[in-house]
Amino acid sequence: MNNDTHNNQSDIARRGIMLVLSSPSGAGKSTIARELLAKETALELSVSITTRKRRGSEIDGTHYHFISERDFKRMRDAGTLLEWAEVHGNFYGTPTDPVEEALNDGKDMLFDIDWQGALQLMEKARIDVVSIFILPPSMAELKARLERRAEDEPETIAKRLKNALNEIPHWREYDYVVINQDLEQALSEVTAILKAERLRKDRRPGLFDFVEGLVG
Repeated sequence: MNNDTHNNQSDIARRGIMLVLSSPSGAGKSTIARELLAKETALELSVSITTRKRRGSEIDGTHYHFISERDFKRMRDAGTLLEWAEVHGNFYGTPTDPVEEALNDGKDMLFDIDWQGALQLMEKARIDVVSIFILPPSMAELKARLERRAEDEPETIAKRLKNALNEIPHWREYDYVVINQDLEQALSEVTAILKAERLRKDRRPGLFDFVEGLVG
């Protein structure tokens, strides 16, 4: 191998990243995830499985993989889920095999999940996880955003705000924290984190061959 074998850093083989975004409802996690996916072609959304009934606007395999509760429990009990949770009587989870295959191929996977799922991912695959907690600039602004969405009744908004007080303290368990006061700035910060984490030497096994060719 000569010194010209790798003339571009993108040629160096690397293992993919599990990029985890979490936040209380209304803080902007899903908006940031959507914008990030639109600009980062090498980033794919991890599609969860769920036992929840499919809504009219949802596409099976795009928004979720909709399966029966029996099949879900079979996968859970067989240990083939990276993370799972029961929310409002429905089960949600992430199958292990598609994620592992993507990471081995050097693809990055985006997880738009809550802190419970994030902690499970960190427990099972800590070296692959890059976790970011999105905070609102204030509780007043969080309330205003939930109201501007006009998707929920006042009692539901009150419940989401109450849940936020239990969710926000988990920011300490994440690698990074981004305060979403301005969407463009928050998106820029998340993008910078992703770019930096892609360059970590422990995620780039191809560096061994590169350095061998460099000095040999």
